[in-house]
Amino acid sequence: MQLTSFTDYGLRALIYMATLPAGMQTNITEVTDTYGVSRNHMVKIINQLSRAGFVAATRGKNGGIRLGMDPEHIVIGDVVRKMEPLQLVNCEECAITPACRLRSVLNNAVQLFLKELDNYTLADLVQNNDSLYHILLSEPPVAIQNK
Repeated sequence: MQLTSFTDYGLRALIYMATLPAGMQTNITEVTDTYGVSRNHMVKIINQLSRAGFVAATRGKNGGIRLGMDPEHIVIGDVVRKMEPLQLVNCEECAITPACRLRSVLNNAVQLFLKELDNYTLADLVQNNDSLYHILLSEPPVAIQNK
């Protein structure tokens, strides 16, 4: 199964925000510059993540984006469910639908995929990952360095 770029960059945006000190805001430009994705695309992604509660977005002069909840509470499987169209095949107009077993097999595969992703949180992806902090922030925040 391949995730859409929408979901891929949504996860990457969350990873970026999770590397920041707790509660610190960033902005969409910083995220788009980090990953080299179009601002237009990232605005849509952040909007979706915000509607799902994973991101808190503040408008205005002092506005920005930050995680909407602690990384320990952001389950990767939940993010994928909110971002990804999970129907692998369209059986509505297929001639063999009444006798086909493929839909059931693929649905089971998707459920197993999501079940595996449910074992991980955003915190699992960023904690004790100094290399990630160095890449994204040049150096880990002080609170992270002391762990």
